[in-house]
Amino acid sequence: MLPSPRRPTGRRAPRPAGPAQPAGPGRAARGKRLIRLAALTAALAFPAAGLAAASTLPAGTAPSASVAGHLGTGAAATITSAAAFRAAAGATAPIPAVAGAPVIRLGSPEPLSTAQCLSAVKLRCYSPVQYRVAYDLGPLYSAGITGKNRTIVIVDSFGSPTIRHDLQVFDKQWGFPNPTLDILSYGKLPKFSPGDATMDGWAEEATLDVEYAHAIAPGAKILLVETPTAETEGVAGFPDMMQAEQWVIDHNLGDVISQSFGATENTFPGFSRSSYSSLRGLRYAFADAARQHVTVLASSGDSGATNDEADGATLYPYRAVSWPSSDPLVTSVGGTQLLLAQDGNRIQPDRVWSDTYGASGGGVSSIFTRPSYQDGVTAVVGDRRGIPDISMSAAVTGGCWIYESFEPSGASWGILGGTSEATPIFAGIVALADQVAGHRLGDINPALYTLGRLSQVSSDAFGTGIVDVTSGSNSYGRVAGYNAAPGYNLASGWGTVDAARFVPALAHVSS
Repeated sequence: MLPSPRRPTGRRAPRPAGPAQPAGPGRAARGKRLIRLAALTAALAFPAAGLAAASTLPAGTAPSASVAGHLGTGAAATITSAAAFRAAAGATAPIPAVAGAPVIRLGSPEPLSTAQCLSAVKLRCYSPVQYRVAYDLGPLYSAGITGKNRTIVIVDSFGSPTIRHDLQVFDKQWGFPNPTLDILSYGKLPKFSPGDATMDGWAEEATLDVEYAHAIAPGAKILLVETPTAETEGVAGFPDMMQAEQWVIDHNLGDVISQSFGATENTFPGFSRSSYSSLRGLRYAFADAARQHVTVLASSGDSGATNDEADGATLYPYRAVSWPSSDPLVTSVGGTQLLLAQDGNRIQPDRVWSDTYGASGGGVSSIFTRPSYQDGVTAVVGDRRGIPDISMSAAVTGGCWIYESFEPSGASWGILGGTSEATPIFAGIVALADQVAGHRLGDINPALYTLGRLSQVSSDAFGTGIVDVTSGSNSYGRVAGYNAAPGYNLASGWGTVDAARFVPALAHVSS
């Protein structure tokens, strides 16, 4: 999750579970949703020379249908925002706050096996091939359900300057087909500065988002939307992001929007006075998505039942949730911990993610009341919007492999975790369901809660594909969280999914 930019730059080891930690070297641009574990650097560097530069439209080009029509295979375009937005002093801005871990150099040109990771870094690591087995995606792929003719939109500040090359290396490693990757720069982006902590964090986020949305829905087109985000107090990044999303929606460019960013509800201006206009004024893109039947997802957060204060370095000593995850028009994606064998099969059932490095975000909104689709879980959420809605792999002690080459230190395979991982994985699942349905599913929350209720009848006699997560809690930072339990709960939502059953069920109920 991506809180306020008010923190120093640099790197430091991950924040441990325990009392809120003061700001220190390494907290800037390192974030709540995306947690960097280790960069396992290849012995041989991948040179940047020879990579084709992405073509861009001239700065100042206005949004138009004609530009949208020219976004073709592997296209890149620049769209300049209509106006700069400057928030009042103290406004929140979503930035990456990846808790950086020390770099571990193993001299290996390829990702390691799970056993090798346990030996080398004392952590489990998983490949996208293992996730495909764990989430039972094989039967869908065999039936030709790959996300074909669907588009996943990924929104990140700055993006990554090497994402095309990095995705190709990632695909080659795992034997995946190269997808159509379009890049849309909404606004005048600053030049990428290698080694800049904030840009580096966002580039990691974009890399994870693109590679894992593609890994789950290999036939889907990926549209990476890059937005400019100022890193000074008083300038918010949300307006650029929401304007970009609305533009993409209005120009019919995507079916599913994946958001791995957010800010604690409590940090929005006016919150202490119960004035929520600064947040509610940003919801127009989600309302537009609902009208245009575009699905919107957001990560639930990586700080368990609490969240970051406005300084971006201190945790609130009480329960708090983040927006846009808490928005009733958004599907909130929480995190689980998987224990997998090398072949991808489970050694034991999934549990709620909570480890030294973070925990799955979950709780009730202080701003939004209970939406009608949660009326059946009133006993859990009361009269408020509860999150998450569903959960996927996010644990750091079970992180995923990505490939990146934008770092000044050179190309590397790295292990990442957090609900930033869970959200693009679920975006891929939704894209598969879109293909099965033959159309966009739009706001999936009503269908998801219908399936959730059906999953509790006679041990899922209806074949919903929803799988209970019944162990663990999302306690973190000395703030007591919520316990997992059968049915809906504020630690895992409805649990996780078996995609072979869940995808057709979601497509059917949503239709």
